[in-house]
Parts: sequence; C-alpha cells; structure tokens
Amino acid sequence: ELFLLQAEVFPYPEIGIEELEEIKQLVAPVDKFFSEQVDSAHIDRESKIPPETMSGLKELGLFGIMVPEEYGGLGLSNTMYARLAEITSLDGSIAVTLAAHQAIGLKGLLIAGSEAQKQKYLPKLASGEHIAAFCLTEPGSGSDVASIQTQATLSEDGKHYLINGSKIWISNGGLADILTVFAKTKVVEDGVKKDKISAFIVERAFGGIISGKPEDKLGIRGSNTCEVSFDNVPVPVENVLGEVGGGFKIAMNILNSGRFSMGSSSAGVIKKMIELTSEYAATRKQFSKTLSEFGMIQEKFALMALNAFVMESMAYLTAGMMDKPGIPDCSLEAAMVKVFSSEGGCICVSEALQVLGGLGYTKNYPYERYLRDCRILPIFEGTNEVLRMYIALTGMQHAGKVLTGKIKEMKKGNIGLALGMFGKKLRNSFGGSVDLGLTGKDGVVHPSLTSIVDEQLVLKKVADVLIHLYAMTAVLSRTSRSINIGLRNHDHEVLLTNTFCSDAFFKNNYWMTQLQKHSPENNDSNIKKIAREVLENRAYVCSHPLERTY
Repeated sequence: ELFLLQAEVFPYPEIGIEELEEIKQLVAPVDKFFSEQVDSAHIDRESKIPPETMSGLKELGLFGIMVPEEYGGLGLSNTMYARLAEITSLDGSIAVTLAAHQAIGLKGLLIAGSEAQKQKYLPKLASGEHIAAFCLTEPGSGSDVASIQTQATLSEDGKHYLINGSKIWISNGGLADILTVFAKTKVVEDGVKKDKISAFIVERAFGGIISGKPEDKLGIRGSNTCEVSFDNVPVPVENVLGEVGGGFKIAMNILNSGRFSMGSSSAGVIKKMIELTSEYAATRKQFSKTLSEFGMIQEKFALMALNAFVMESMAYLTAGMMDKPGIPDCSLEAAMVKVFSSEGGCICVSEALQVLGGLGYTKNYPYERYLRDCRILPIFEGTNEVLRMYIALTGMQHAGKVLTGKIKEMKKGNIGLALGMFGKKLRNSFGGSVDLGLTGKDGVVHPSLTSIVDEQLVLKKVADVLIHLYAMTAVLSRTSRSINIGLRNHDHEVLLTNTFCSDAFFKNNYWMTQLQKHSPENNDSNIKKIAREVLENRAYVCSHPLERTY
C-alpha cells in the first residue's frame, strides 16, 4: 500500500513538452493583458469590472479554460488552470468572477451534464457570451447545505419544475444568464416520500428570477455578489442535472474539485508581493542601513518565500494527481491546499504591507487592496473551520491507527509516515461516535473525548497535523524532482524544504503532545470555559480595571 502511495506523490507530477509549450503561449498574452489592460484600483473604486476588460478576458478564452475543445473551450488540464490562476489572481475581483463562472458555475455541466445539456449550454458559456453562477447558499443555510429550503415542485403535466426560494451571496448573481440551482424535490424511496436536493440548470430567460442589489463588500469589490430570488421559475424536466434527488452529491463534487487552485492563486499574489516589496526594502534607508539589512525585515521575506513555495508545491502536486487517470478523488488534498493557502496568503500580504509601513496603509499602493481582497479566502468555497473538520474526520480513520502506533517514529521525524497518512480515505459518512484508534488503552486522546465528531478543538489539531504532513510531502516530492533533473536554483529549493519541514515537524510534535492524555500543554477545557462565560453574558465578563466596587 505504501508503495502505491509513493507512486501517487513521488515522483512529482511533470507535464509534457507540448503542454509546456502551450502554457508558454497562453501565459504570455494573459500576463500582458493583466499588466497593460487591467486597472485594479479603478475596478475596486467603481465596484465593477469595465465591459472592455470583460471583453478582453473573453477574447483570451479565460471563461472556458477547462471546457473541452469540442464545446468551444480551451480544454486545459487542472494543472494549466492552476497556472493561469496565478495570473488572474492578481486582480481579486476578476479572479472571483472567472472562478464563480467556471470553477463552480458551469462545473455541474462538466461533472454531471448529459451530452444534450453540454451541447446546448457549454459553447456560449465557454466563450463568455453567457455567464454562469452557482446558487446553493441561502439565508438559513450557509455551511449546512442539507438544510436548504428552496423548493422545486413538479408541474401536473410532469413537463417542468417550478422553483421557489431565495439564494444569498451569489457570485455573478446579477450578471448570470445560466444558473446552477439547488432545490428540494419530493422523491419516493421505499414507498416513502422524502425531500431530497436536486440540481437544475436554470436560464434567466425562463422568467421569475430576481437579482437583488449588489452587496457592498470589504474586498473583491468588483465581483458581483447579490441575492437571487426564484418566483415560480419554470424549469423543463430535461434541465435536471444528473438524477432527481442526487443534487447534494453534485454540489459537494463541484465544490471539492475547485479548491485546489487557491494554492496557485495565493502563491501568485505572494510572488507579486515579493517583487513589489523587495525593491523598496533594498533602497529605503533607516539608521544608515537599508531595510533589507534588518533581521526582522529579512524574516518577512523568508516567510513570503516559504509560503509561496509550499502553496505552489501543494497546488501542483494536487492538480497533477487530479490530472492522472484512475487516481482516487483528491477532495481531501484540495481542502488542505485551500486551508493552508488562504491563511498563509492573508498573513503574507499583511507582512508585505508592514515592510512599507505607513505607505503600505495608503491607497497609493496596492497592499491595502490585496489585504481586503484576500480576507474572503478563508470564508468562501467552504469555511476553513468546516474544512478542518472534514480533513480531520476523513484523514483520521486510517491515520488514527498510524498515529497511535507511530508517535515514537514521528518524534524521530520518520517521513514514511507522511505518506502513510494518506493511504486510506474515509469514504463513508460519520454517524455518532467512531473509534478512530485515537482512544482506548493504547490511544493518545483522553477517553472522555470519544464523541470525537463534537470535539472540534481536538479535530482542529488533527487537521493541522495532516495539513502540515501533506505540505511536507509536497515540498519533499517537488525538491527531489528538482535535484534529479538539475533544475536551476534547486539548492534554494533544498534550503526552503529543510526550513519548512523542520518548522512543520516541531509544530506537529507540539500539537500531538497536546493531544496526549492529561497534557499540561493543552488548554482546551479552559478555552471552552472562558468562551462559555463570555457567551452566557453576551459580553466581556471582567470588571473594569478602574472599578472599586467589590
């Protein structure tokens, strides 16, 4: 099993010479367009992407990157999509508009559409003549997708569904011509009528669709986000995506498959930050030294370089696995890339701003915009809190057994374990408590924590250990390839890999120490107690330090 696993992550995925040429041909014009034609400050200020910028993006084919060529798209791989995302992410509003359209909006058609549906809708979506949106979230159901209330009722003649309900936070909601809409339908199972979620392809032209006014957001201000209401929208039965009642799975597959590209987009932004900031640090003088000579400033550049390197390594390892035929679903890896990159991205942008001091805080420079734009990353496409639960629970059934038996080896830094972790993935859903090998007489978690699904603070540490193991695996695999093929600057990659792995190893050890029984390092119960008292009072509990009432 370990051998198979190593085959998945070692050697690092490579693309063919032809694909590399194709990438070069595509990257150059997209790069040129973004540096010459995109005015990000204007988009941010006006809260709108100008029509001429939208036209330029369409002409470059960026609305159909992964749509197969037979339907008018570029037909590119996940790896190529990730590469282009490095450039498109340089404007947050454009990146989100493009991703909402293809990574989620039209993705349902690619994953579950019939041949007739694909032929009818994909060509105009690939060209950008039609814009797509993904309509899942509702006022009463954010992360809890199963609780959606929008209804789709079959008409008496059985020819169409009538959709009623309301969706919120819909990216492209005001622009979209084609919407992938999730609604409850009545399904008969074993003679019993049940409400199950179905997915529908809905045209704005069907009528009855009302878009609310655009939300006024902190960042990604030029991307259109609004409420979309459905009032008796008639949808022909042939517009059901996949099978009736099979919508929940489709929604999850759509979301799971898009997250990996957040790694390359965040890396793209950080590389840009390094370029912008290093020039300033190398020329600005204080105390008769340049900023670049100060240790605390150097640390910021090392942090940016390490983060960009790890994100890139994880993103392209995951994209490469997704592009291989017959490799199992990579939603666990994609979730890890998303959590790591969205959090690292926010920290790095903030540190880049800090290098410029007061200048970085002004609108004369792009740092404050990047800071606002990247704040959405830990929130959308699955909040990092929910994704950590998913990572921990998915990784745990197998990893629990490994963790229990191998803590000693972990402490010696056995990297074989980094691979073993991802051997088996939990494919079934979780009901109640599961013995995950972390408890019992040989376990590392206190027996009082057996209802593991509810123990979020335990699961958070487990998720962070797993994320760091995958990150270590990715940089080791990438750097091994770089050394083997003699890639230029591979000695710098070795330096980054050693630095990151040594840091991640100590962090993992600390989290795993906290997971041991009666660990004095573990403050979870105190944290919960503090939170409980604050929440019960709906306020900060302490008396003011100037009070004298006993």
